Amino acid sequence: MDYNQTLDYLYTQLPMFTRDGASAFKKDLINTIALCKLLDNPQNKFKSIHVGGTNGKGSTSHMLAAILQTAGYKTGLYTSPHLRDFRERIRINGQMIPEQTVIDFVAGNSVNFDHIKPSFFEMTVALAFDVFAKQQVDIAVIEVGLGGRLDSTNIITPLLSVITNIGWDHMNMLGNTLELIAGEKAGIIKPNIPVIVGEYQPEVAEVFVNKAQEQQSELTFASEVKSVTVSADTSESAYIDIKADKLSLQLDLTGVYQLKNVKTVLTAVDELRKQGFDIKDEHICTALKQVRTLTGLHGRWETISMQPLTICDTGHNPDGISEVLKNIAAVNYNKLHFVIGMVNDKDITKVLAMLPKGAIYYFCKPDIPRGLEAKILQLQAAEFGLNGNVYAGVKDALAAAQRAASDNDLVFVGGSTFVVAEII
Repeated sequence: MDYNQTLDYLYTQLPMFTRDGASAFKKDLINTIALCKLLDNPQNKFKSIHVGGTNGKGSTSHMLAAILQTAGYKTGLYTSPHLRDFRERIRINGQMIPEQTVIDFVAGNSVNFDHIKPSFFEMTVALAFDVFAKQQVDIAVIEVGLGGRLDSTNIITPLLSVITNIGWDHMNMLGNTLELIAGEKAGIIKPNIPVIVGEYQPEVAEVFVNKAQEQQSELTFASEVKSVTVSADTSESAYIDIKADKLSLQLDLTGVYQLKNVKTVLTAVDELRKQGFDIKDEHICTALKQVRTLTGLHGRWETISMQPLTICDTGHNPDGISEVLKNIAAVNYNKLHFVIGMVNDKDITKVLAMLPKGAIYYFCKPDIPRGLEAKILQLQAAEFGLNGNVYAGVKDALAAAQRAASDNDLVFVGGSTFVVAEII
């Protein structure tokens, strides 16, 4: 098989969360353990940092990877989902793995796949660990896919566990209370491994305190030990100017919600320094100014056009949308044109109730099987006073919004990671 045929095999033959939803989520680690055993347990052959949480874990992972590679460490980065190219999920020093690596891995393990019957995600995790071990990375930043306790990535024993925050998402799999969701996320806390929780949230903090005590792991809440503020008006800038303790930083991820993630990242760097990593302040400053360039991160409050101003963001759950709305409020515009699509296996009422009623909505269906039909989204949105037309696809909706927008208007694209993926 060539690369495209290999991807077709992966997308069509393996259970895939993007396509199948909850049925593709395996509530145990059996398949991942079996696959990695056949690969001679690569997860034990490199150092790692494990990053989970509801929102911000992707940005946090990319920032940490940028800092580590700037400091001279050969750095692996595993994230999900991808936006354009499957290989975005697995990078070394910011570079996607070669197509041939994917081809060879699938060809060499297809018999094992037939026997073990892994999900798409389980296979991808095994591939990432195999690559990082063979390429002898100095350290790998591993982002949790979904939850934590039962996530395929949770077979690693990291140097450090990071949990950004807890919010409402994937309740059908993780639980219908914040405490239950926090319990699943806390499942990545390992015995005697330090853990950093990004945000102190009173309603769930005890979950982490108890789990850390049980595992005899040192726990730090980043929000309680780091002061990070915007030091200048950056609404029209390509950077956020940040004052972080004694550091003056510029961050090329311009959403104001990134301030929370920066606290988490800087606290993680402090811990890595304790463990012997030579990370200087200038490494941090250099890396944060070019996270996108160094790691290939996209879709976080990203400007995709200036005429009219068009911005996208992958925030898709209540907490993520709340932060997006804060960013929108900081922009000077006359009219808001909101291109929105969502998935069909989540309760979207919390999000719809938050959205501004004065905007013009452009309803569309992301081009995945889990995509919510645009007409159904339009009808549900109307119950919350949100009005607009239905479009055949994401790109059609965006084109219509940009045609309708004047020079002083704002076009925003979001509601789902998969909507952003189609226009990046």
